[in-house]
Amino acid sequence: MCLGIPGQVVEFLEVSDQLARVDVSGVGRIVNIGLLEDVDLAVGDWVLIHVGFAMSKIDEDEAALALASLQLMGRAFDEELEAFWSSRITNEAGGR
Repeated sequence: MCLGIPGQVVEFLEVSDQLARVDVSGVGRIVNIGLLEDVDLAVGDWVLIHVGFAMSKIDEDEAALALASLQLMGRAFDEELEAFWSSRITNEAGGR
C-alpha cells in the first residue's frame, strides 16, 4: 500500500534547491521537493510526502484530514512512517 504523509515545510536547504526540511508528526526530516519545482512553496506550507519525496502541496485542512485518516488505519500508518523514517536523502555536505 502506498500512502502519503503530510509534512509542514520548516526551511529550504541552501546546499540544494531541491531539498527542504519538513516537520512530520513532530519529527524533522529532509525531503526532496524537486517534483514540485513549478509549485510556489514557502515555509509553513504543507506537502504530501511519499518515501522522502514531496508529491504535492496541500492545505492545512487536507493535512489534518490525511493525518487523522492515516492514524485510523493503524498498522498501515505505522509501516508507512517506518518506510519514511528509514529513507535517507542526504546533501553533499554529508548532513541529513
